[in-house]
Amino acid sequence: MIETIAPAGALHGVVSVPGDKSISHRYAMLTSIAEGDSKIHNYSTGEDCHSTLSCMRALGVEHQVSEMDGREVLVVMGKGIHGLRAPAGPLDVGNSGSTIRMLSGILAAQPFTTTIAGDCSVAKRPMRRIIAPLTQMGAQITANEGQFPPLTIRGSRLRGIEYELPVASAQVKSCVLLAGLYAEGETAVSEPVTTRDHTEIALRELGADVDLQPRHVRIRGGATLQGRELAVPGDLSSAAFFLIAALISRDADLILANVGLNPTRTALLDVLRGMGGNIKLLDFHQTNGELIGTLQVHSSKLKGGVIEGPTTAAVIDEIPILAILGAVSEEGLLVKDAAELRVKETDRIEAIASNLRRMGVVVNTTQNSIQIPGRQSFRASEIDSFGDHRVAMAFSVAALMADGPCTIQQAEAASVSFPEFYTTLRKIVV
Repeated sequence: MIETIAPAGALHGVVSVPGDKSISHRYAMLTSIAEGDSKIHNYSTGEDCHSTLSCMRALGVEHQVSEMDGREVLVVMGKGIHGLRAPAGPLDVGNSGSTIRMLSGILAAQPFTTTIAGDCSVAKRPMRRIIAPLTQMGAQITANEGQFPPLTIRGSRLRGIEYELPVASAQVKSCVLLAGLYAEGETAVSEPVTTRDHTEIALRELGADVDLQPRHVRIRGGATLQGRELAVPGDLSSAAFFLIAALISRDADLILANVGLNPTRTALLDVLRGMGGNIKLLDFHQTNGELIGTLQVHSSKLKGGVIEGPTTAAVIDEIPILAILGAVSEEGLLVKDAAELRVKETDRIEAIASNLRRMGVVVNTTQNSIQIPGRQSFRASEIDSFGDHRVAMAFSVAALMADGPCTIQQAEAASVSFPEFYTTLRKIVV
């Protein structure tokens, strides 16, 4: 699919983004192994999260979409912690690295063998980080070249371990905690820097015995989870494209409604405010242990800066759209410690650099960094998403600031996380 995007004079309106992708994945998995039905409001419309639901259905868990107060709600009929059944064939996660990494923790404890795989992008994503701790816990896992999907997981009785993450990763942490839910004794995970804690919050909400300390979490095996009513906040990573579009445009006044503001996810807001971004918090409340708020954003003069170390890890999903900001900022943007971008849905460092150069923007890269001088402008061009949803959306924002219409090749990639992206974008263009 090709999308053509014309330059925008102004951006005004109210934006609603899909339910948080990270939380939706976790709710789908945990309610599937809870006792009884759960109602999930605002479940993500993205393809990745529906891949998780498809995997859970293949494992014997039924779900349906019903209507409540004029809005769709996902009802998951939980099977209990020991109620999953062997799938008829390999599980297909599609493009979702989140699904394969986290669900493997649950599969490692099942009394059957499962093969789990995905598309060609997932097949290139290394899984050694989850294979190592799950093997220590007693699972038997084989993989292509010892680390690449498909994974064949021979479940077994697991034992609790003390595990120190060599690299900060919320997905790996979640995988170990989900396995720990089944393991004998206690399982503890320590992390070098704090990562998103949606799994810990969701486990607590559903009844697991979890002890959470700074950069350290401990779960006791054997708990019974109870189904309940849950609400997914709007996805801050999806909101990031509109946040930055408003900040760098000439005339913008956007409201971003009901966005998740979990403190482990708001480093992006800190970065943007530190660069001079005019972002106001209009309201704030808590639902199911997650913080939610409404943001107002205006056009701003941004100075740019350096992102490195723990901050890079905290905003890793937002680097593509931050790169667009960097090009028009006063001082430019330097992102260090970003090697993780090389093994996302595509090599994001290369994808960002390639498209910026197509648009006439100077950019310099190394194996783990990207540097973009400021005070540049975007030339109308043909953009390649490389099949990556965040690249497609980031360069759609760049197209709004270009000197003429741009075309986005493989624009359908946005549907992985935000199927309504282009419709939403057009609604706010004045």
